[in-house]
Amino acid sequence: TVIYDVDLTLSLPVATSVTSGINAIAHAVEALYARDRNPIISLIAAEGVRALARALPVIVEKPQDPDARRDALYGAWLCGVCLGAAGMALHHKLCHTLGGAFDLPHAETHTIVLPHALAYNAPAAPEAAAAVAAAIGAEDAAQGLYDLIGRLGAPRALSDIGMPEDGVERATAMALESPYWNPRPIEREPIRALLERAYRGARPEA
Repeated sequence: TVIYDVDLTLSLPVATSVTSGINAIAHAVEALYARDRNPIISLIAAEGVRALARALPVIVEKPQDPDARRDALYGAWLCGVCLGAAGMALHHKLCHTLGGAFDLPHAETHTIVLPHALAYNAPAAPEAAAAVAAAIGAEDAAQGLYDLIGRLGAPRALSDIGMPEDGVERATAMALESPYWNPRPIEREPIRALLERAYRGARPEA
């Protein structure tokens, strides 16, 4: 039995709450364009993103707000269901590569990479991108996530969490080794450019 107790989250630091919440959103985003997705998981994923996008700004302003904490737990649980039910793709491959190679913090790495991975995949998964955009109330999913992360005060540059500048080339090579299934083919130059933008904290591009 697992009990989701809101009271136990009230003392969770805001920064950890935010990056953990974006990490959860990443599971839902990738489930929306997973090869083994299905209509039920897509609905769960969109609702998970919606709940967290609604809760996290409130938690930043009012960390003790029980309703926002409850909303965040609800969203995180839904996103966890997605992680257990659908395969992950480029975003998770990049984050596992970066975290393992450069000892970067897990949730912060997910937070930084997610808008860039979504921008990369959006042309090949327009329905998934549209679902994310609708869930966060933005015209563009990747740009909306990037802006949301900025408003939440979370890191947006890999350089800010300890990645060395010369790590971009190494990470590119590693990401091309045994790639996960992905809706868009994994190509060296676009991936290198993606990682360069993530390193600098630049806006995501397709």
